[in-house]
Amino acid sequence: MRREDLADADCGIAQALGVLGDWWTFLIVRDVAGGTTRFDALHRELGISRRALTERLAALVEHGVLQRRPYSAHPPRHDYLLTGKGEGLLPVLIALQDWGTRHLMGDGTVTATAAAGSAEERRAHDLVGQRMPEVVLPGPDGQSVAVGAAGGWRVLYFFPGAYAPGSTGYPPGWAEIPGARGCTLESTTYAKRHPDFRAAGVEVYGISTQRPDQLADFAAHAGIPFPLLSDQDGRLGAGLLLPVFRAGGLTRFKRLTLLVDASAVVRAVQFPVTDPAGSVDEMLALARGHTTVPG
Repeated sequence: MRREDLADADCGIAQALGVLGDWWTFLIVRDVAGGTTRFDALHRELGISRRALTERLAALVEHGVLQRRPYSAHPPRHDYLLTGKGEGLLPVLIALQDWGTRHLMGDGTVTATAAAGSAEERRAHDLVGQRMPEVVLPGPDGQSVAVGAAGGWRVLYFFPGAYAPGSTGYPPGWAEIPGARGCTLESTTYAKRHPDFRAAGVEVYGISTQRPDQLADFAAHAGIPFPLLSDQDGRLGAGLLLPVFRAGGLTRFKRLTLLVDASAVVRAVQFPVTDPAGSVDEMLALARGHTTVPG
């Protein structure tokens, strides 16, 4: 169905569904956001027929959701990449994931953690071996960090939210959400252990969906010596399908930590994190163990 054929031509939902009309289209956008950008790889990952994939990719390019970038002239081959318009769909994907996890795979309870052996835990640990999507996140000092680029080893710890005293960031009932508390303790413990991570050849980054200015205020108050990065647009969250929950009108990360190697491949995952301070020493041991392995 074409958008112009829809009876409710003034409804944004109806118009959006004219472009994203079936579940394959959402899954294509999901996988492209995660770094699967070539036809054969999408065909292999999704299990969709080649004809159906060709049709949907062509439609997404036509509607400006994806763009083609050539990587081979003979034969002609392209990467499919999200446009700015396509990146606008990432919060929609995150919201769908949260709704499905909470209401279809869970009992509807708002939680910042996950049960051992749950589908959410399995999905998080399936990140081991996955290459990071090419995402650049803004830091509180105005400098951007390419967290998905090849380079040195790094620890990325994702946290629900941490605020400087006197701010209005914490929503009502925050303390009652399982797993939400402990972000300040986790960050300050990483700050104390920061020299040990540096000595092991590992950089540390904290990542939240908070605004950069909120993270800057918290970092200044708590004396955080490493960058706290904002994924408020959901680029990294959607690319990695990270566990999230909703609180205070904001999508927030569940507490999760990744160890990423120099080729931007995830080597270890901590999730769920039930001991914010103790998990830092556990990650330091993991980092030391991996970075001392030749090659």
